[in-house]
Amino acid sequence: MALYDVPAPAKINLFLHVTGRRADGYHFLQTAFRFVDLNDYLSFVPRDDGQVRRVHSTLAGLDPEQDLVVRAARALQQATGTRKGVDISCIKHIPSGAGMGGGSSDAATTLIALNRLWSLGLSRQALMDIALPLGADVPVFVFGQAAFAQGVGEQLQAIQLPERDYVIIRPPQFISTAEIFTSKGLTRDEKPITITFFADWQERFWQAGENIPLFGKNNLESVALDLYPNLWKLKNSLHSSGFNARMTGSGSCFFVECRGSKDKRDALVRQAEIGRIGSKIHHAGSAANSDASLMEQTWVCSGLQDHPLRYWID
Repeated sequence: MALYDVPAPAKINLFLHVTGRRADGYHFLQTAFRFVDLNDYLSFVPRDDGQVRRVHSTLAGLDPEQDLVVRAARALQQATGTRKGVDISCIKHIPSGAGMGGGSSDAATTLIALNRLWSLGLSRQALMDIALPLGADVPVFVFGQAAFAQGVGEQLQAIQLPERDYVIIRPPQFISTAEIFTSKGLTRDEKPITITFFADWQERFWQAGENIPLFGKNNLESVALDLYPNLWKLKNSLHSSGFNARMTGSGSCFFVECRGSKDKRDALVRQAEIGRIGSKIHHAGSAANSDASLMEQTWVCSGLQDHPLRYWID
C-alpha cells in the first residue's frame, strides 16, 4: 500500500531568543513553534529490495544523497534494521532558505509516514530520537503540537495558542542558517524566560484586538538585516505602513499576525495591502535602477495547533 500526498507543514517561530552557546558551537535557544497550513506534499511507494530512492522532487539542484527525506528514510532503516525500501517523491511549496522549516518538516513527515508504511510501530519519542541528528528543528514536527522549545531546540513542551491567521512574506533571498548562527554580530546572551511567563502573556492578550506587540524578539533577525540590506528596506517599509512584521527562524521570510475575523477576510485584506506596498517598492526601485525585488511572494496561512499527522503515531 502506497501513501500519496502526505502533508509536511511549514512552521513559524513566534519568537526566538538565543540564550547561550555550548562549547561544541551549538546554541541554546528559547522559541515558540507554530505550524501553519502551507504544506509540501510527499508520496511513498514501498519497495521490497531495501533501496531508498528519491524519484521526484521539485527542489532543483539538490543531490538526492544530501536530501533530508532520503537521509531520514535511511536513518529509520538503520535504527530498526528493516529490509524494506521506498520510492519517495516530493512536491515543494515551502521555500528553501526562508526560516519556515521546509526540509525539516519533509524529514519528519518521512519518518512518520514510513513508520506507518513499514509497520514499524515506533513511539513518538523513538522517532524524535531518530529525528534530532537530522536537524534541530526536525523533532518538533514529530512532536506534533505547537511547542515551547528550549535547549538546542529538542526540549519541547506543548502550548495552547489562540486562533490566528498570518500573512507570510517571502523575499527573494536564500539565507543559510549557518551563516546567521556563526555571525559575530549575533547576540547570544538573551535573558531566559519561563514557559509560564510566555503562557501568561498569551492569556493576557488572547482576545485582544489589533496592534498588540509580538512577544519577545527574534535575535537572528538583526543579523540577517545587517547582512542583507534589502531585507531591512522591506521590514522598514512594512513598519512604516503599520505592519508589525517579524522574521521567522533565520529568515528570510517575515510574518504579520492577523487578529481579526476567523474567516481570513481581514488577513486577505492585509495581504492585498502588503502586496501594494511591494508594488510601490518595486516601482521606486526600478526608477532608481536599484535592487527592486524586495518581495517575491505572499501567502495567507492559518496557524495550526496540531501537526496534520499528529495522530499517525500511536
